[in-house]
Amino acid sequence: MNCIYKLSKLNLLLGEEQLSELLQINVKTLRNWLKEETVPKEGTVSAKLDQIYLSIKLPPLDHSSGFTFIDLFAGIGGIRRGFEQAGGECVFTSEWDRFSQKTYKANFKDAHPIVGDITKVDTSLIPDHDVLLAGFPCQPFSLAGVSKKNSLGRLHGFECNTQGTLFFDVERIIDAKRPKAFLLENVKNLTSHDKGRTFEIIKRTLTEKLGYKIFCKVIDANGFVPQHRQRIFIVGFRDDVAFTWDDFNHPGKGSVLMKDILHTEDGTEQPEPPYTYGKKATVEQNFIISTKLWEYLKAYKKKHEEKGNGFGYGIVTANDTSRTLSARYHKDGAEILVSRGQGNNPRRLTPRECARLMGYPDSFQIPVSNTQAYRQFGNSVVTPVISEIARIMKPHIVSLVEADPSTVKETSAIWLTA
Repeated sequence: MNCIYKLSKLNLLLGEEQLSELLQINVKTLRNWLKEETVPKEGTVSAKLDQIYLSIKLPPLDHSSGFTFIDLFAGIGGIRRGFEQAGGECVFTSEWDRFSQKTYKANFKDAHPIVGDITKVDTSLIPDHDVLLAGFPCQPFSLAGVSKKNSLGRLHGFECNTQGTLFFDVERIIDAKRPKAFLLENVKNLTSHDKGRTFEIIKRTLTEKLGYKIFCKVIDANGFVPQHRQRIFIVGFRDDVAFTWDDFNHPGKGSVLMKDILHTEDGTEQPEPPYTYGKKATVEQNFIISTKLWEYLKAYKKKHEEKGNGFGYGIVTANDTSRTLSARYHKDGAEILVSRGQGNNPRRLTPRECARLMGYPDSFQIPVSNTQAYRQFGNSVVTPVISEIARIMKPHIVSLVEADPSTVKETSAIWLTA
């Protein structure tokens, strides 16, 4: 197979930064190879490309793990964390956003590279696996996403020709690989989008077309973390199992409060630049919103209160539960502002506090800018919720694995078609 063809396909799948790193060349050199359609020592480069391909297709496995899984629309790995804690091993990752890839790679040391655009991936490239995990993009179904697309005169849901159709890539992979189980996650509004027709299409696709038994539940993360955050989870099994959501243990709303995730600012935490500084680990001044923005937010809220609706900022204290953290938090932080007492401008959460609000430990690395970090945590899942779902799924997954142990077979590289 032509070396440039292999190079261009892997560049499409992995992105030029990641592919350059794997080839041990700089991005400029890669771009020149692709532009000039020639590479030095083609045989050597071709062998390296085959090796990279096989690292995606046949990653080394730790056979002591209870089951294997793939991580689609992986974000920063929130769903993965829960299933690794349950004893699973990730054998394939797909995430298109390069900033999310950076955070993912900083926290998970894999032998397999991160594949970018899943729509370009032939299923022959995806390793066999026991469980498929996918938090497929939710903007076409979220209340904010539908409102925005309507205002722009754009289609949404399954009529959206971009993100909305990504569910069908999940379907395509499930159909081809037949995993023993899957977990899909989306916004609560998925159940009511298009008067429920969208969700019915998804359920019929999973059950009637693909033949899986599914179990759906809307879960509010309030209690796992101090945040009101409702999401729909769809658990599916290829064969009959005794799975039930009754086994799901919810700690109860209000079990944890904002004081459990806010910086203490009293010296009991180590300072973490650029979020906190000094002996008391005081929050940096740049997280305090400006007087101009504070006056605007107060006026905006007052205007909508006079109209009888609840639009406007949200203030939290140590003993509160917050609103839902969104990907737009980087814009003004209005949905979750931390009170600094009477007469003082409130502040935004720091990215570390956002990580805690989503259930990530302080050991989780944040190698990106504040703007990108806010987007990533706003788009993430609440990891303790996933851990609990993984816990109740695990015995049924393992029983299916033991009844039908999977094997990884050596295959020759099958290159993608144009």
